[in-house]
Amino acid sequence: MAAGSPADDRARLIMEAVRRDGYQTIDALAALCGVKPYTTRRDVIGLCDRGLLRRKHGGVELPPEGENLAYPARQVLNIEAKRRIAELVARAVPDAATLFFGIGTTPEQCALALTEHPGLRVMTNNLNVAMALARNPSCEITIAGGRVRNLDRDVVAAEAHGFFSNFAVDIGIYGVGAVAEDGTLLDFGPDEVAMRRNLAQHCRQRFLVLDHSKFGRDATVRGGHITEATAVFTDRPVPPAIAGQLKEAGVRLVVWSDDASESASNNGRG
Repeated sequence: MAAGSPADDRARLIMEAVRRDGYQTIDALAALCGVKPYTTRRDVIGLCDRGLLRRKHGGVELPPEGENLAYPARQVLNIEAKRRIAELVARAVPDAATLFFGIGTTPEQCALALTEHPGLRVMTNNLNVAMALARNPSCEITIAGGRVRNLDRDVVAAEAHGFFSNFAVDIGIYGVGAVAEDGTLLDFGPDEVAMRRNLAQHCRQRFLVLDHSKFGRDATVRGGHITEATAVFTDRPVPPAIAGQLKEAGVRLVVWSDDASESASNNGRG
């Protein structure tokens, strides 16, 4: 769907209506967009296939709270924000570094931003990351064994839980499902939390990468705190309470700056 196309404009109107008012019928959305119901039905099928909406009784609604979007939907959601975060991370990762990568779409974008870095050694349970970095001929990649989640293309089942404890690396790069108001990290399943916490325990620096939408988002499983990171990379200023926690804990906060096209950091640890 090309940016600025009529279909793109209709998708935006549909999403805005459902986010604002909840459940919408196909007929109501067709009237809103000024098109025939069959055109709207095609539009909402595409949005549902991407995981952005869910079909319900002749109409659509948002996916349930606490349920993560499908991976293809997350890959395009806030994509520019994730690419900006990845650029910041790429600047902070030296050549020939050893790295852990966790699951999720923002770590995947960070991997794509590192395809020109020479001499990297990477351990990951994220097959999307492995495939992205396989484009880098000098990158050595080790992946976790175990059952693959087909849609997410990652490995988080119990047989993989000790994977990261086999190594000690320079930097761990990981995302999170959500951050609560008190800074608690949240994910959508206990296996995801177990893998993330195992990753964080065995790297010298911990790079938490997350876009602005993760603050205040709903997820169900608690595990860890934002102040356990060495550095937090994001695309917009974080909530003031979170910023205060990071500053007090000496965590480096790296925020994209549109004007300077470079990071703005507080004076925390590196």
